[in-house]
Amino acid sequence: MSTLLPLLIQLASGAIGGNVAGNLLKALSLGVLGNSLAGIVGGGIGGQILQSILGTAASGAGGMDIGSILAQVAGGGVGGGSLMAIIGLLRNMLAK
Repeated sequence: MSTLLPLLIQLASGAIGGNVAGNLLKALSLGVLGNSLAGIVGGGIGGQILQSILGTAASGAGGMDIGSILAQVAGGGVGGGSLMAIIGLLRNMLAK
């Protein structure tokens, strides 16, 4: 379970990040479900990228301290919001 917890934090943070980005960037919003799905995927990807950059400090391998939890939340949230915005931008470009 300890290896699954960081991924769950990333996915949840990604969903939140996707919806926050959707609310801030209304022209790119995919709706609540679309923002959430894009955010979950982006959160997983963003969190994994952050883990590979920071190494074990963000992976939770040394325990789930506040620093590693914040790194998971940041990586997931930014990744989720970013992927939602990219998908929304592509959708708008293809609709023209």
